[in-house]
Amino acid sequence: MNTTAAPSATPVSAPVPAPAEAPVRVAVIIGSNREGRFGPVVADWLMSLLGERPDFAVDVIDAADTDLPTALSYDPSAEVRAELAKVTPKLAAAEAFVVLTPEYNHSYPASLKNVIDWHHAEWQAKPVGFVSYGGISGGLRAVEHLRTVFAELHAVTVRDTVSFADAGSHFDASGTHRAPEAPAAAAKSMLDQLAWWAKALREAKEVRPYGS
Repeated sequence: MNTTAAPSATPVSAPVPAPAEAPVRVAVIIGSNREGRFGPVVADWLMSLLGERPDFAVDVIDAADTDLPTALSYDPSAEVRAELAKVTPKLAAAEAFVVLTPEYNHSYPASLKNVIDWHHAEWQAKPVGFVSYGGISGGLRAVEHLRTVFAELHAVTVRDTVSFADAGSHFDASGTHRAPEAPAAAAKSMLDQLAWWAKALREAKEVRPYGS
């Protein structure tokens, strides 16, 4: 009689779930501080879409809430440092940005450029998406100028944008978009690209700090 014991079955370990991926910290920058500006209407629309995206944790930087001087300084006064404290920590903490800009005279507002120029390292190796609005061009000329600015700051601008030509006609008096499907689809494309770049750059910087 064969008395050889049958081999015991190898226990199968339960799969270990992958750790949850942290959401991308994105700062939405409202670039206009103009009296009677339309930016907050577009920003509210964008924030409603971002609120449906668990892959993003959102902060807002509004150029109208800061009073940074146009004269840059390596040794700013206490008053200027107080204004920078409203902005700089949010930029530094962000892993990605969405810049919301109108078009003034074929370009972007001075208030937005001022926020950009007071900072440098805060932009580096991070992706930037754009939502623009304006007249017939929908702010796209401002966006194209901003791409060269952010390239100089070592930021990566994503290809797809969201643009509103004749912006006021798209929204009703309550700020609701009259035909939301197309702009929502455009926003999804832009935000998907932004998330991809943010996660890719996050992983890359964990292996090797930018510039090393």
